[in-house]
Amino acid sequence: MPVEGGSSSGSASATRHPKQKRKAHSLSIRRTNSTEDRPQGVQRGDMLEGQDSKLPLPIRSNLLELFGQIEREFENLYIENIELRREIDSLNERLTGDGQTIEGGDPTKGALKTKASHSTSQLSQKLKTTYKASTSKIVSSFKATAGSRAVCQLLKEYVGHRDGIWDLSVTRTQPVVLGTASADHSALLWSIETGKCLLRYAGHAGSVNSIKFHPTEQMAITASGDQTAHIWRYMVQLPAPQPPPDVSAPCDDDQDLSDREEGEVDGEGPCEVPTVRVPTATLKSHQGVVIAADWLVGGRQVVTASWDRAANLYEVETSELVHTLTGHDQELTHCCTHPTQRLVVTSSRDTTFRLWDFRDPSIHSVNVFQGHTDTVTSAVFTVGDNVVSGSDDRTVKVWDLKNMRSPIATIRTDSAVNRISVSANQRIIALPHDNRQVRLFDMSGVRLARLPRSNRMGHRRMVCCTAWNEENQSCNLFTCGFDRQAIGWNINITALLQEK
Repeated sequence: MPVEGGSSSGSASATRHPKQKRKAHSLSIRRTNSTEDRPQGVQRGDMLEGQDSKLPLPIRSNLLELFGQIEREFENLYIENIELRREIDSLNERLTGDGQTIEGGDPTKGALKTKASHSTSQLSQKLKTTYKASTSKIVSSFKATAGSRAVCQLLKEYVGHRDGIWDLSVTRTQPVVLGTASADHSALLWSIETGKCLLRYAGHAGSVNSIKFHPTEQMAITASGDQTAHIWRYMVQLPAPQPPPDVSAPCDDDQDLSDREEGEVDGEGPCEVPTVRVPTATLKSHQGVVIAADWLVGGRQVVTASWDRAANLYEVETSELVHTLTGHDQELTHCCTHPTQRLVVTSSRDTTFRLWDFRDPSIHSVNVFQGHTDTVTSAVFTVGDNVVSGSDDRTVKVWDLKNMRSPIATIRTDSAVNRISVSANQRIIALPHDNRQVRLFDMSGVRLARLPRSNRMGHRRMVCCTAWNEENQSCNLFTCGFDRQAIGWNINITALLQEK
């Protein structure tokens, strides 16, 4: 056929001459991009004529001019490099001169090297002294913990959601179970010891973005992308416990970081489990996605945070809207309540978080904090008088409620930080990252450990949230991510604190 014949002819031509064309092109650039090598009286157009190229002459001329500009840029960089080397040599000579002026120094017998090293160490010490005050509260997460003896034992993997898990929480009453909120429109309750799914809540029509349990009753509140928050009751029976798996690894920075195949999970999904579809109460005053919800102390009121830039305070018994908390300039990302006082903290994409005080019924004061430069992904209270905030600006800041003008500690990381949590007893901060890492810090900003992440354990995608459980003399940390699974870890607190 004519098409096949034309195609084969062009293909044969391209096969015969690719090296020759590349060579001719490189030679043309070498000859024409430097004005010094161009013969007098020969113009650029004259040099381009007769060369083997199918490009139009104006395009070729423009390309050669651009290559000439690139060459000049490299030439300028080369000259700057030479000047910098000269300056370095000059500084080295001055340093050598300082070493020679010391009385008794004999350069021919090695004293020169000794004195120059001494001068260098003095300069280094001076710099450390000068900047020590300004950097003492800033802790870099890039520093490795040498000789880590802390052990993080894999407790259980909780697999069964059909989409990423945004949030998780542990019940505050017996029986102690784990709750997960997923983009698959459901919330699941799990047996912590066995990893078995105990109950499914399927009352939402959108992604379930948050789950929190009532402080004294078997009730949960979930926030959803369907612009509502649901309060629902649950009743579960724990299965017989099984012996924990013998899997442990040190929490250091030398773990295998290889990825498991996408979609590969350990274990089977949950079988048919009891399902709750009708909530006890539906809170639907928001005009946008409800991203988070939490119970106020006592459990008689709840607060919700939404993408409509407002937080709402509701009465649980009547589902009545009590207050609308406005002031944020952009969508809210999280809300949290104080464990013992009527305080609420909301975080937002406007780079701020706000503290709302409901301790006096007649006065609802608010304080705005602008310590971050990007979205504040979460802000949480500790048992003491502290607030810990995390941000997409890759920092976590610890604040004192009595003096919130500046943070008392700043943790710098290498990845955006998602929903953080702080253990109640040991006050250890767990940081989930976009880069799949989970790191542990103390309240002063000192890094304690990093959870293992290898081809055998850990998350394969972004880690969205962490939650602590410190019941029965044990310390468990739960993490969830967009790889559709939650993971439970047993943290050896004794070994962890010895690293300090």
